[in-house]
Amino acid sequence: MSKTAAIIGGGVIGGGWAARFLLNGWNLRVFDPDPEAKRKIDDVLGNARHALPMLYDCALPAEGTLTFCDSIAEAVTGADWVQESVSERLELKHKVFAEIQEADSGVLIGSSTSGFMPSQLQEGAKDPGRIMVTHPFNPVYLMPLIEVVPSPATDAQAVEAASEMLTSLGLYPLKVRKEIDAHIADRFLEAVWREALWLVKDGIATTEEIDNAIRYGFGLRWGQMGLFETYRVAGGEAGMRHFMAQFGPALQWPWTKLMDVPEFTDELVDMIADQSDAQSGHLSIRDLERKRDGNLVAMIRALRQQGNAAGRLVNDHQNSLRQTPEAAAPLITQDRVVPADWTDMNGHMNEGRYGQIFSDAAEVVMAMVGADEEYVARGMSYFTVETTVKYLAETHAGERVAVETEVTEGAGKKLRCFHRMKRKSDGEVMATCDQLMLHVSLETRRTCEPPEDVAERVAKLAALAGEA
Repeated sequence: MSKTAAIIGGGVIGGGWAARFLLNGWNLRVFDPDPEAKRKIDDVLGNARHALPMLYDCALPAEGTLTFCDSIAEAVTGADWVQESVSERLELKHKVFAEIQEADSGVLIGSSTSGFMPSQLQEGAKDPGRIMVTHPFNPVYLMPLIEVVPSPATDAQAVEAASEMLTSLGLYPLKVRKEIDAHIADRFLEAVWREALWLVKDGIATTEEIDNAIRYGFGLRWGQMGLFETYRVAGGEAGMRHFMAQFGPALQWPWTKLMDVPEFTDELVDMIADQSDAQSGHLSIRDLERKRDGNLVAMIRALRQQGNAAGRLVNDHQNSLRQTPEAAAPLITQDRVVPADWTDMNGHMNEGRYGQIFSDAAEVVMAMVGADEEYVARGMSYFTVETTVKYLAETHAGERVAVETEVTEGAGKKLRCFHRMKRKSDGEVMATCDQLMLHVSLETRRTCEPPEDVAERVAKLAALAGEA
């Protein structure tokens, strides 16, 4: 049964939340008095529909229904979750929470606030135990971190329920142990932001040079190892203790001005804005967002291959979404969106990626007959010895495709599959692959007969193709 989320405030963050819920199959109700709210959310959804499915190698759930409501009460009544994303004004948030709890006293409420503590949000609330901070990062539909911040008054079961819900959306709920202004991540960002302002003000670096220092350097390291693990590696074989002993004294050196804030003058604002325009003014916000989304997809997919950090999270989420195909001819062995990093200089899918998708399809067949990861661990598998691929139509990033597979030969050591890759929107066959695999012993690296149970399953799949 589909769940329902209510979004109060449909700006950049609210729109990102809307996309994350909707594309994970939740029904969604949105309240925002801004007459442009629908257009703004539609813009965000357009980017999300293009980007989010490319993180996965299987189809996301069917989208839920999106409803724009005329009141907070209409949006929240009967909802499973309410995400508040209105402007950072405490009196406004108090008013919103009061209206929410007046309409539905039992609903769980998360706030997207980046700075307020939950105890501040709960002041005067009818039921403070149902309110907590669930602070996301933009774009919410791609960035996995959500800071979950309870106060002493927040109900522990509500926090647990929120964490389970967020995890089901492919997010990473980080519970903050003690409430503090700006939580955890934004305190780091504020420190870096202050230092960046000084570097620009003092003429040491431009906005573009600072951005380059991050994206070509420590930003990539932090993206997959964080801060402390990065420094642990920097300590070499002696580890973190050696690093602390070597670099600890630097904390006393005047390397930063973190405790000294530059005066926020019109001159400094103009300097920052002019340099930023020179750096990126030739691109629209939509262009920059699409560029950002493509980069994040490619980076996280790379981390998926290594099973680290955000990549491991996507793998776990994908495993919860993937379903075993029905034993019917043809078998649906792939149903996915083509990611941006599968395309080449011609703008279409690289021929090597056809081998990838047909290989993935074959692994589904192998799992169906029992030749899965556990089988490999026992020392047996199927190896591909011959493929014939025909490229019939161009395939582009963002297109959803399905692979239909028939087992055309399944006797003795042989397992032959014929794959058809079709565009989901119109059913056009875009490529085919005739693939012959042989059963092998991983100990001898030579062909051998499969066990009787595996051989029987292969024969049954081959019989299905004969009946079709």
